Amino acid sequence: MKTRTRALTALGIATALAATYASVSLTSASAESGDQDNQAERTKQVSVEVFAPGNGDNAGISGAGWFVDLDVDFDGSTLTQTGFTGLQLTGPAAHTDTAPFPGTFSTGRDDRMPGLVVLTSTTNNTLPGFSGPGTNLANLFNLTGVTNRDKHGTELWDTWIVGAPIAGTNVQSTLTVAVIKDLNHNGIYDDAPNVVTDQNGDGRINRRDLRKIGVASNIETVHFHINGNPA
Repeated sequence: MKTRTRALTALGIATALAATYASVSLTSASAESGDQDNQAERTKQVSVEVFAPGNGDNAGISGAGWFVDLDVDFDGSTLTQTGFTGLQLTGPAAHTDTAPFPGTFSTGRDDRMPGLVVLTSTTNNTLPGFSGPGTNLANLFNLTGVTNRDKHGTELWDTWIVGAPIAGTNVQSTLTVAVIKDLNHNGIYDDAPNVVTDQNGDGRINRRDLRKIGVASNIETVHFHINGNPA
């Protein structure tokens, strides 16, 4: 009986150790994969930094009036290579494509920075031109300019004040921003899609889908709340 008990105890310990090892191995593999992704992003030639919204912010009024303010630094790229096609100061209705710095205003690839992808996880699919979280919002940006040009590269700045509750009200949302790599090999970052599709078939649109498409930059994500309260 003692021999059988010892055997069962040994078997139990071995099983527990095996389960622990498997769990640690999976966790380590996941962490290693994440570290590799982060390392790969740190070595990209394009750097994206989001200044607004910030993580944890409660932004806007009744779902509108919040900003997306970002900087894109193209290391070693000329202004032409960034995809930049001109300064813009634009907006809806009478503000669209007018002097002094005309630009189109709609969802989809930006006519001024055509490599940029901007997504929110709560983008609606009911308004005309919007098709849910995969909608590229880059062409809704109002203000685009050049903040630095030197022998090391080019820096562009892009700002959008959200004029309608296109991403919901009183909801948690995730902003995702990146620059798509030169997919057509013309030497210019101008290959952002109008809509990001579910590339990996997991039923969600997020940074993993952008990696599948191919990115030239880090992928910036910001988790924030869209305020539903009125002014």
